[in-house]
Amino acid sequence: MTDNFERLLLIIEDDEAFARTLSRSFERRGYRVLVAPGQDEAAALLEAHTPGYAVVDLKLKGQSSGLACVQLLHEHDPDMLIVVLTGFASIATAVEAIKLGAVQYLAKPSNTDDIEAAFGHVAGNTEVEVTKRSTSIKTLEWERIHAVLAETDFNISEAARRLGLHRRTLARKLEKQRVK
Repeated sequence: MTDNFERLLLIIEDDEAFARTLSRSFERRGYRVLVAPGQDEAAALLEAHTPGYAVVDLKLKGQSSGLACVQLLHEHDPDMLIVVLTGFASIATAVEAIKLGAVQYLAKPSNTDDIEAAFGHVAGNTEVEVTKRSTSIKTLEWERIHAVLAETDFNISEAARRLGLHRRTLARKLEKQRVK
């Protein structure tokens, strides 16, 4: 059985409370919502459903990676509108998410309005203002950390080893820079 429901949304989010809140908010807007805490559960849902929309958390617990989920969803349906949400935003993961099939990448906190607007904003915009400010050393460090985290599927111990940092030092850096 496949769904041709025009506003079927799949949310891949391991935070149950956030997934429930987001789900209710989209249901009030007329979407039918499916929720999966990770890649395996999402793959199982895709066997019976074909959502037109998806919201994917970048950092999922366990073996699931939000980027792997984006790839799975895009392979299932290249026309699906996929938005990646993350509290750990970086240029490296944003670029990879878009390459893998996401239409937008949003830093948390983002609300339902932001996400729904992202579904409608799939084309590039040549009018986006280019910043005149150069990139700081802290930003470059943050980008490098997140590139390594993405390479290691967000395994902090392995990322710390690759970066030449103590695991606790990396954990402290992540807590200081966390986007809330």
